[in-house]
Amino acid sequence: MIGKLGFGVLMLKEGTVAEFCKNIVLAGVGSVTLVDDRVVTDESLPANFLILPHENHYNGKTLAEVCCDSLKEFNPMVDVAVETGDISTFGVEFFEKFDAVIISCCSLGKKKLINQKCRKLSKRVAFYTVECRGSCGEMFVDLQDYKYSKKKLEETIECQIEYPSFEEAISVPWRALPRRVSKLYFAMRVIEQFEDVEGRNPGETSIADRLGVLKLRKELCETNSLDESQIPDALLERLLTDTREFPPVCAIIGGILGQEVIKAISGKGDPLKNFFFFDAMDGKGLIEDISGPSTRS
Repeated sequence: MIGKLGFGVLMLKEGTVAEFCKNIVLAGVGSVTLVDDRVVTDESLPANFLILPHENHYNGKTLAEVCCDSLKEFNPMVDVAVETGDISTFGVEFFEKFDAVIISCCSLGKKKLINQKCRKLSKRVAFYTVECRGSCGEMFVDLQDYKYSKKKLEETIECQIEYPSFEEAISVPWRALPRRVSKLYFAMRVIEQFEDVEGRNPGETSIADRLGVLKLRKELCETNSLDESQIPDALLERLLTDTREFPPVCAIIGGILGQEVIKAISGKGDPLKNFFFFDAMDGKGLIEDISGPSTRS
């Protein structure tokens, strides 16, 4: 049992989040609250193993309800509950009962909003966003003003890291970033902004959007003095068309997310700051510190 930790998991369509939920429930956390009012469909099945492929099992139920039933079977000692409603309308007080909030498959505006609400609380609530698009995955971490300990030889060292919010991180001018920042970081921002401008939900893109995305890439690169070659056409096309999740990538990102959340809540060991990227095409995982001058490590 890992204390009486409380987790809020918002939006469950992604298999990455299903993997994370399984890991923390098996680890024996205190409670997990699930929020996702979308009704389960056949499209929900391929990546989310918490949804059993049996029509009578999920007919008419929401993603949160079905995942809740499955998680309870993994560990009956963990309190798994469902909350209904639009997460963007939840008051700040809703998030106060959690030690960490994890969201996925959310719009740019909702990511910023939920992160802001977590930061308004008197207690520190860890905030994570996770996205998987085909063979690519991204995770963002905000631990605010975070203190932790780590061992160096025989000595325990007390450390402190200041994290930027999601909005602060993605507002850092691209020209101010190190030259070798992951191309996936820039590509995800282009797709994210395209969906935001077009009023699309995450993943509601196709190759038909190619010209619009390339136009936005050109505008963003000109504004940020970045060479367009840093955001290859082929990478953008993969993100546009591979909107469904790739289960092996879900397992990798979900596993890392689980490790990082438990590490952050326990205050032991170096935490990830503040973006993690994975691309199954080359099998590489990269940590990038995307921070302004005031929060740069």
